[in-house]
Amino acid sequence: MQRPTSFQMDGRLTEKRRLNDRYVLLIFQLPIPLTQVQAGQFVQVKVDGSPHTLLRRPISICLLPKPDELWLLVQEVGEGTTTLCALEPGAIVNMLLPLGTGFTAPSLPSTCLLVGGGVGVAPMLMLGQKLAEAGHQVVFLLGGRTSTDLVMQEHFARYGKVYVTTEDGSLGEKGFVTQHSLLNEPHFDAVYTCGPKPMMKAVATFAAQHDITCQVSLENLMACGIGACLCCVEDTVDGHVCTCTEGPVFNTKRLKW
Repeated sequence: MQRPTSFQMDGRLTEKRRLNDRYVLLIFQLPIPLTQVQAGQFVQVKVDGSPHTLLRRPISICLLPKPDELWLLVQEVGEGTTTLCALEPGAIVNMLLPLGTGFTAPSLPSTCLLVGGGVGVAPMLMLGQKLAEAGHQVVFLLGGRTSTDLVMQEHFARYGKVYVTTEDGSLGEKGFVTQHSLLNEPHFDAVYTCGPKPMMKAVATFAAQHDITCQVSLENLMACGIGACLCCVEDTVDGHVCTCTEGPVFNTKRLKW
């Protein structure tokens, strides 16, 4: 699939939804509509008003409900993301988008399992939308430490069945996503995942054991987003590649995990 053209533009924040004490959904109006965006691509966001944040922050595209409306799910983990989450509607944010290579849909009607953990659920929402619209059956499996970590479930439910796990058992089944009873009798044609690396490795192992194609969205540290700084390099069967340009989505058969 040909990678869409990337743009630099100023987005205007139209709405901010605080989902819990760590996650904020930022909704931007874009000056030009985006077409041919792939689920799994990301945005490099310029952080103004943060003197110690010199580099742009990479954030997965969560959803494009309309070609000129961008949803970003942001987790507050440092000064840069905290500054972004403190923005109020009307703020103007410069961004590069869409960047990277996204997920590939099955060529035939399929049952697809989408596994997300933490803020890694973000690209799963747009992927679920794209797959459902293409006629695939979508099943979401979302994991968190507690029930408050599981956000936007009503949005996921628009595109497929939703199953959840929590480590403390406060919602859904207790344990990790790879311990969910849904996986006891796998009937999936494709698996997609994004989240903490140990979780993605466990999901990839599950897929390999059952000979199911698996694609992962890596969360390597990205500074430039265009393959210039080499800080996001990943070791693959094809050699060392930049995650921001060759990924962030990879078929797990390419990864030296």
